[in-house]
Amino acid sequence: MSEQSVALVTGANKGIGYEIAAGLGALGYRVGVGARDDARRQEAVEKLRAAGVDAFGVPLDVADDASVAAAAASLDRLDVLVNNAGITGGWNQRPTEIDLDTVRSVVEVNVYGVIRTMDAMLPLLRRSPHPRIVNVSSGVGSLARQSSGGDTGPISGAYAPSKTFLNAVTLQYVKQLADTDVKINLACPGFVATDLNGFRGHRTPEQGAATAIRLATLPDDGPTGGYFEDAGEIPW
Repeated sequence: MSEQSVALVTGANKGIGYEIAAGLGALGYRVGVGARDDARRQEAVEKLRAAGVDAFGVPLDVADDASVAAAAASLDRLDVLVNNAGITGGWNQRPTEIDLDTVRSVVEVNVYGVIRTMDAMLPLLRRSPHPRIVNVSSGVGSLARQSSGGDTGPISGAYAPSKTFLNAVTLQYVKQLADTDVKINLACPGFVATDLNGFRGHRTPEQGAATAIRLATLPDDGPTGGYFEDAGEIPW
Protein backbone atom coordinates (compact mmCIF):
# COMPACT_ATOMS: atom_id res chain seq x y z
CA MET A 1 0.00 0.00 0.00
CA SER A 2 1.73 3.16 -1.20
CA GLU A 3 -0.76 5.29 0.73
CA GLN A 4 -2.33 3.97 3.89
CA SER A 5 -5.58 2.26 3.00
CA VAL A 6 -8.64 2.90 5.14
CA ALA A 7 -11.13 0.29 6.31
CA LEU A 8 -14.46 0.76 8.08
CA VAL A 9 -15.92 -2.07 10.13
CA THR A 10 -19.47 -1.76 11.44
CA GLY A 11 -20.27 -3.19 14.86
CA ALA A 12 -16.55 -3.16 15.59
CA ASN A 13 -16.54 -2.37 19.29
CA LYS A 14 -16.64 -6.06 20.31
CA GLY A 15 -16.63 -9.67 19.20
CA ILE A 16 -16.02 -10.59 15.58
CA GLY A 17 -16.14 -6.96 14.42
CA TYR A 18 -13.41 -5.98 16.84
CA GLU A 19 -11.20 -8.84 15.69
CA ILE A 20 -11.76 -7.92 12.03
CA ALA A 21 -10.66 -4.37 12.87
CA ALA A 22 -7.64 -5.70 14.77
CA GLY A 23 -6.67 -8.01 11.93
CA LEU A 24 -6.91 -5.32 9.28
CA GLY A 25 -4.99 -2.94 11.51
CA ALA A 26 -2.22 -5.48 11.91
CA LEU A 27 -1.95 -5.57 8.11
CA GLY A 28 -1.37 -1.83 8.01
CA TYR A 29 -4.84 -0.46 7.39
CA ARG A 30 -6.15 2.62 9.15
CA VAL A 31 -9.32 1.28 10.70
CA GLY A 32 -12.58 3.05 11.47
CA VAL A 33 -14.40 1.47 14.40
CA GLY A 34 -18.08 1.85 13.56
CA ALA A 35 -20.33 1.57 16.61
CA ARG A 36 -23.42 3.18 18.14
CA ASP A 37 -22.33 3.41 21.77
CA ASP A 38 -19.88 6.25 22.37
CA ALA A 39 -18.18 4.76 25.42
CA ARG A 40 -17.78 1.26 23.96
CA ARG A 41 -16.53 2.68 20.67
CA GLN A 42 -13.89 4.78 22.40
CA GLU A 43 -12.84 1.88 24.59
CA ALA A 44 -12.35 -0.29 21.50
CA VAL A 45 -10.35 2.44 19.75
CA GLU A 46 -8.07 2.84 22.75
CA LYS A 47 -7.55 -0.92 23.02
CA LEU A 48 -6.70 -1.16 19.32
CA ARG A 49 -4.30 1.77 19.53
CA ALA A 50 -2.57 0.15 22.51
CA ALA A 51 -2.04 -2.88 20.27
CA GLY A 52 -0.42 -0.70 17.60
CA VAL A 53 -3.42 -0.27 15.30
CA ASP A 54 -4.08 3.09 13.65
CA ALA A 55 -7.72 3.17 14.75
CA PHE A 56 -10.33 5.91 14.91
CA GLY A 57 -13.94 5.99 16.00
CA VAL A 58 -16.90 6.41 13.66
CA PRO A 59 -20.28 7.03 15.32
CA LEU A 60 -22.54 4.73 13.33
CA ASP A 61 -26.00 3.27 13.77
CA VAL A 62 -26.71 1.29 10.61
CA ALA A 63 -30.45 1.49 11.28
CA ASP A 64 -30.47 5.29 11.12
CA ASP A 65 -30.27 7.20 7.83
CA ALA A 66 -28.80 10.35 9.34
CA SER A 67 -26.16 8.43 11.30
CA VAL A 68 -24.97 6.54 8.23
CA ALA A 69 -24.90 9.70 6.12
CA ALA A 70 -22.89 11.52 8.79
CA ALA A 71 -20.44 8.61 9.01
CA ALA A 72 -19.85 8.74 5.25
CA ALA A 73 -19.40 12.51 5.35
CA SER A 74 -16.76 12.15 8.09
CA LEU A 75 -14.49 10.07 5.85
CA ASP A 76 -12.25 11.38 3.09
CA ARG A 77 -11.08 7.95 1.94
CA LEU A 78 -12.38 4.41 2.09
CA ASP A 79 -10.89 1.26 0.60
CA VAL A 80 -12.58 -1.50 2.57
CA LEU A 81 -16.08 -1.72 4.03
CA VAL A 82 -16.96 -4.65 6.29
CA ASN A 83 -20.66 -4.79 7.12
CA ASN A 84 -20.48 -6.77 10.33
CA ALA A 85 -23.17 -5.20 12.53
CA GLY A 86 -26.09 -7.52 13.10
CA ILE A 87 -28.68 -8.74 15.60
CA THR A 88 -30.47 -12.06 16.12
CA GLY A 89 -33.80 -10.91 17.50
CA GLY A 90 -33.62 -13.56 20.22
CA TRP A 91 -33.64 -17.32 19.97
CA ASN A 92 -37.33 -18.24 20.30
CA GLN A 93 -38.07 -17.82 16.60
CA ARG A 94 -40.67 -20.42 15.71
CA PRO A 95 -42.29 -18.88 12.62
CA THR A 96 -45.83 -19.38 13.96
CA GLU A 97 -44.98 -17.63 17.21
CA ILE A 98 -42.50 -14.86 16.39
CA ASP A 99 -43.70 -11.28 16.63
CA LEU A 100 -43.62 -9.48 13.29
CA ASP A 101 -41.97 -6.47 14.93
CA THR A 102 -39.05 -8.76 15.80
CA VAL A 103 -38.75 -9.81 12.16
CA ARG A 104 -38.86 -6.16 11.08
CA SER A 105 -36.16 -5.13 13.57
CA VAL A 106 -33.82 -7.94 12.48
CA VAL A 107 -34.25 -7.14 8.80
CA GLU A 108 -33.81 -3.42 9.52
CA VAL A 109 -30.31 -4.02 10.88
CA ASN A 110 -29.15 -7.13 9.02
CA VAL A 111 -30.40 -6.18 5.56
CA TYR A 112 -31.58 -2.60 5.31
CA GLY A 113 -28.63 -1.50 7.44
CA VAL A 114 -26.21 -3.09 4.98
CA ILE A 115 -27.99 -1.53 1.99
CA ARG A 116 -28.01 1.86 3.69
CA THR A 117 -24.31 1.65 4.54
CA MET A 118 -23.17 0.36 1.15
CA ASP A 119 -25.09 3.08 -0.68
CA ALA A 120 -23.60 5.79 1.53
CA MET A 121 -20.04 4.48 1.24
CA LEU A 122 -19.91 3.50 -2.44
CA PRO A 123 -18.97 6.99 -3.70
CA LEU A 124 -15.86 6.80 -1.50
CA LEU A 125 -15.12 3.20 -2.43
CA ARG A 126 -15.36 3.94 -6.15
CA ARG A 127 -12.39 6.30 -5.75
CA SER A 128 -10.24 3.57 -4.18
CA PRO A 129 -7.71 1.72 -6.36
CA HIS A 130 -8.68 -1.59 -4.73
CA PRO A 131 -12.22 -1.30 -3.29
CA ARG A 132 -13.54 -4.23 -1.27
CA ILE A 133 -16.86 -4.87 0.47
CA VAL A 134 -17.41 -7.79 2.81
CA ASN A 135 -20.92 -8.52 4.08
CA VAL A 136 -20.89 -10.76 7.13
CA SER A 137 -23.51 -13.42 6.56
CA SER A 138 -23.97 -16.88 8.06
CA GLY A 139 -24.17 -20.46 6.91
CA VAL A 140 -27.74 -20.53 8.25
CA GLY A 141 -28.67 -18.26 5.35
CA SER A 142 -27.88 -21.05 2.88
CA LEU A 143 -31.09 -22.41 1.36
CA ALA A 144 -29.17 -25.47 0.20
CA ARG A 145 -28.16 -26.27 3.75
CA GLN A 146 -31.58 -25.41 5.18
CA SER A 147 -33.29 -27.77 2.75
CA SER A 148 -30.79 -30.61 3.01
CA GLY A 149 -31.83 -31.79 6.45
CA GLY A 150 -28.38 -31.10 7.86
CA ASP A 151 -27.56 -29.43 11.16
CA THR A 152 -28.47 -25.82 10.44
CA GLY A 153 -29.15 -24.68 13.97
CA PRO A 154 -32.44 -23.90 15.72
CA ILE A 155 -35.66 -22.92 13.97
CA SER A 156 -35.22 -19.31 13.00
CA GLY A 157 -38.10 -17.20 11.71
CA ALA A 158 -36.09 -13.97 11.57
CA TYR A 159 -32.32 -14.34 11.80
CA ALA A 160 -31.70 -17.09 9.22
CA PRO A 161 -34.10 -15.58 6.65
CA SER A 162 -32.45 -12.18 7.15
CA LYS A 163 -29.12 -13.69 6.11
CA THR A 164 -30.71 -15.34 3.06
CA PHE A 165 -32.15 -11.91 2.18
CA LEU A 166 -28.72 -10.34 2.68
CA ASN A 167 -27.13 -12.93 0.39
CA ALA A 168 -29.66 -12.19 -2.36
CA VAL A 169 -29.26 -8.42 -2.04
CA THR A 170 -25.48 -8.74 -2.16
CA LEU A 171 -25.66 -10.58 -5.47
CA GLN A 172 -27.67 -7.73 -6.96
CA TYR A 173 -24.93 -5.27 -5.99
CA VAL A 174 -22.39 -7.61 -7.55
CA LYS A 175 -24.36 -7.57 -10.80
CA GLN A 176 -24.68 -3.78 -10.83
CA LEU A 177 -21.00 -3.23 -10.04
CA ALA A 178 -19.67 -5.94 -12.36
CA ASP A 179 -17.95 -3.40 -14.62
CA THR A 180 -16.17 -1.67 -11.72
CA ASP A 181 -13.19 -2.58 -9.51
CA VAL A 182 -15.45 -3.08 -6.48
CA LYS A 183 -15.32 -6.66 -5.20
CA ILE A 184 -18.16 -7.75 -2.92
CA ASN A 185 -18.24 -11.06 -1.07
CA LEU A 186 -20.10 -12.73 1.77
CA ALA A 187 -18.29 -14.15 4.81
CA CYS A 188 -19.58 -16.72 7.30
CA PRO A 189 -17.68 -16.56 10.62
CA GLY A 190 -19.01 -19.93 11.83
CA PHE A 191 -20.46 -20.58 15.29
CA VAL A 192 -18.42 -18.07 17.28
CA ALA A 193 -18.73 -17.55 21.03
CA THR A 194 -20.03 -13.98 21.30
CA ASP A 195 -22.77 -12.25 23.25
CA LEU A 196 -24.91 -12.56 20.10
CA ASN A 197 -25.46 -16.23 20.97
CA GLY A 198 -24.86 -16.15 24.71
CA PHE A 199 -21.25 -17.29 24.17
CA ARG A 200 -22.45 -20.75 23.15
CA GLY A 201 -20.27 -20.97 20.05
CA HIS A 202 -17.22 -23.20 19.78
CA ARG A 203 -15.06 -20.80 17.71
CA THR A 204 -13.16 -17.77 18.94
CA PRO A 205 -13.82 -14.26 17.61
CA GLU A 206 -10.32 -14.33 16.10
CA GLN A 207 -11.21 -17.48 14.16
CA GLY A 208 -14.52 -15.96 13.12
CA ALA A 209 -12.80 -12.87 11.73
CA ALA A 210 -10.38 -14.76 9.47
CA THR A 211 -12.58 -15.19 6.38
CA ALA A 212 -13.75 -11.57 6.44
CA ILE A 213 -10.15 -10.35 6.70
CA ARG A 214 -9.13 -12.54 3.77
CA LEU A 215 -11.98 -11.25 1.61
CA ALA A 216 -11.30 -7.64 2.61
CA THR A 217 -7.73 -7.95 1.35
CA LEU A 218 -8.24 -9.90 -1.87
CA PRO A 219 -5.86 -9.27 -4.75
CA ASP A 220 -7.22 -7.70 -7.91
CA ASP A 221 -7.69 -11.11 -9.52
CA GLY A 222 -9.66 -12.39 -6.52
CA PRO A 223 -13.30 -13.45 -6.63
CA THR A 224 -16.41 -11.34 -6.35
CA GLY A 225 -19.94 -12.46 -5.64
CA GLY A 226 -18.82 -15.41 -3.51
CA TYR A 227 -20.19 -16.89 -0.29
CA PHE A 228 -17.34 -18.19 1.85
CA GLU A 229 -16.40 -19.80 5.14
CA ASP A 230 -13.02 -21.09 6.33
CA ALA A 231 -13.49 -24.39 4.50
CA GLY A 232 -14.27 -22.72 1.17
CA GLU A 233 -17.42 -21.75 -0.69
CA ILE A 234 -20.86 -22.26 0.84
CA PRO A 235 -23.71 -23.59 -1.34
CA TRP A 236 -26.40 -21.02 -1.91
